Amino acid sequence: MQTGHVVSDIPEESTSFVGRRAELRRIGRELAEHRLITLTGPGGVGKTRLALRAARAAAPRFPDGVGWADLWPLRGDELLPATVCDAVGLADHTTRAPVAALCSWLADKRLLLVLDSGEHLVDACRDLLGDLLTTAPHVTVLVTSRQPLDLAGERVTEIGPLPCTGDNDALTLLADRARAAAPGLRLTDARYAAAAGTICRRLEGIPLALELAGAQLATSSVERVAERLTSRFDTLDGDRPAFPPRHRTLRCAIGWSHELCAPLERLLWARLSVFRGTFDAQATAAVCAGGPLAEQDIRTVLAGLAAKSVISREGARWRMLDTLREYGRMWLGELGEAAELASRHAAHFVSFAHGAVDGFQGPDHPGWHTKVTDAHVDLCAALDHLLAADPERALELSASIGFVWSCDGRPQEAHGYLVRAVAAHRGPGPARTRALWVLGIIALYQDDLATAGALGRQCADAARAGGRAEAALDASYLIGTTHLMAGRPLTARTVAEQALGRTPGDPYATPGRLRCQLLRVFALTALGRLTESRAGATALRRACVRRGTPWFRSYVDYQLSLISLYQGRPAEAEHHARAMLAAKPGTGDSFGTGLGLDLLAAALAAQDQGAAAARAYGMGKAVWRTVGYPQRGVPELGAVREECERRARAAIGDRAYEEAFQRSCAERPETILARIAAGEI
Repeated sequence: MQTGHVVSDIPEESTSFVGRRAELRRIGRELAEHRLITLTGPGGVGKTRLALRAARAAAPRFPDGVGWADLWPLRGDELLPATVCDAVGLADHTTRAPVAALCSWLADKRLLLVLDSGEHLVDACRDLLGDLLTTAPHVTVLVTSRQPLDLAGERVTEIGPLPCTGDNDALTLLADRARAAAPGLRLTDARYAAAAGTICRRLEGIPLALELAGAQLATSSVERVAERLTSRFDTLDGDRPAFPPRHRTLRCAIGWSHELCAPLERLLWARLSVFRGTFDAQATAAVCAGGPLAEQDIRTVLAGLAAKSVISREGARWRMLDTLREYGRMWLGELGEAAELASRHAAHFVSFAHGAVDGFQGPDHPGWHTKVTDAHVDLCAALDHLLAADPERALELSASIGFVWSCDGRPQEAHGYLVRAVAAHRGPGPARTRALWVLGIIALYQDDLATAGALGRQCADAARAGGRAEAALDASYLIGTTHLMAGRPLTARTVAEQALGRTPGDPYATPGRLRCQLLRVFALTALGRLTESRAGATALRRACVRRGTPWFRSYVDYQLSLISLYQGRPAEAEHHARAMLAAKPGTGDSFGTGLGLDLLAAALAAQDQGAAAARAYGMGKAVWRTVGYPQRGVPELGAVREECERRARAAIGDRAYEEAFQRSCAERPETILARIAAGEI
């Protein structure tokens, strides 16, 4: 079966692409002949756009797809391995070092990896790629950077400006952007030729500078733009700190665009530089409004910056190029607002993280997954700031977002920040208890039951001391699950029932109660008390539907599928496995997806659908690889998997089973999730 090429990881282009045919042909040849290609050149010259085009054109040559990693939001090298893991679809849950996990994951992949804007991480990129290219012989890497990596085997291609003479690409780009800014304006008309040519030559064919100039033609004549550029070059102060001297032309264009902005636009430009990633209007208002910039004016001012090409739209969010962000950051410092904006930025993302915890446990889990993914680099920025400026708030943020990341395929990052935050603030309180609890949940994922149990007991002691009922329930869930995974289901059941008995009222009223109810069902199933387990699971599922908690409901469906298998009801088992899987696309829950596919395979095998079972089982194997484990789950699931394989092989024969299984194993997890969402599995 053809798995198809997944190129959805390549960002979409928001404007037309002009020229660069020779460069694209050259990069295409280099991608076929070399394993590490670095596109170098000054800021604004168009390296990223060329990489986008080249990667999309080359994608059919890479069966395992294209992974795109934006490096420009990273301020240090700590998150580089995690960023690359995200780009290639690895959500490692093990205790391995991220670089080791990444190299292992890519060892057999035929994949193109693009690292965009790596000039500030040259040493870290060199070290990472040195390991990766050695251990993953079929991976090709395309890097954009203002300087080479100086790594053995690197093919360096310098990207220059667009040509400015004759019938040139610089004029074509300027004319295209002029039409977008001022419909009906045709710079190719003879009356504009001289002024347009002056603009192109003055800006030396640098694409970003031409785009900024084109945007100004919405409010200025071509002749006026050319005249202002000439005047500005004559009076340009070469000592301004925005850029090194070699970027004089780009500095001029950016500074000129800045001067033409309205005062509120200049203020917002500076304040937006506090964001490391993309941003939406709500976050902009929360962080940037104040003083002369009223909250109700934010959308209007954002639109003004977009009209001048300072920011660009990406769906409901906005992006600012790093070159323009650097300029805004310089002005933010001159305004004396850098410290205040960093604090407001952090406070916003603390509030955001609290909302994400509720969101992940509520009806819009996929929507919150998208929000958290979009905000990832800014959440990291807020954590970095608070760890230095306010460790207590850092603990609060790490406890909230750490829980979300542990559910969202980022347990390694969650663990790293939680450990730092717990060490930075040792005072007791709800945030510390929650942080220790999340560390315990991550330890469960990593099969470190001793650590999980010890952390659970610490949380239980702290919850009792503070009289916090919900924290006590969560601690009991962690302790009980540790017993369950260690093969002690009777103890797990006792822990769950005692915890629930201490909290009178609606037994499904809070996430902590739902967790303990789920633990009780798991334990009853493991004990073979299937009638009680089914009754408990059925009641719990109704409560989850009533409360709008699809994440919890999906794991109840997992249990109902397993119970149905044990009771000889494979059609029901298939129904519940499919219901579980239907809740997984768009959630980042690779762990749950793997469990659901394994149970679906077992249910199909029990109905003698050997080929379908082999395909589902192979897809499960593909998903489990992204988690870093062959297969996981409660201890008794191992026997279910073995019986699944035996029955499927018996139904269609070993050769047919292996062919179907191996074809599905080769599918990319993104393709599998898309097929689940489309109802094809």
